[in-house]
Amino acid sequence: MPSVFQVLADDTRRDVLGILADEELTAGQVGTHFDLTRQAVSHHLQRLREAGLVEERREGTRRYYRARPEGLVEVASFVDRFWRARLDALGRAVDAATSET
Repeated sequence: MPSVFQVLADDTRRDVLGILADEELTAGQVGTHFDLTRQAVSHHLQRLREAGLVEERREGTRRYYRARPEGLVEVASFVDRFWRARLDALGRAVDAATSET
């Protein structure tokens, strides 16, 4: 299974995920936002599904896709750790500057 970071390294996949963040769409509907072949759209959706970022729902012969926000937990955790250390350092610097006055 590809990592979330590997999958999101692709601009198109990030755009697809953004489109699916607000609504459930078929692959064809997603494809209308891009100048891509149907196969390319399906490939991007498959990669997003494999990484747990998108889920598929079947209704008859149609497949609907929607974003899985919980799939971004790993990314959110990374960003939180990255910024938390910097914000903590900033807080300490502000506290030190304030106590000197």
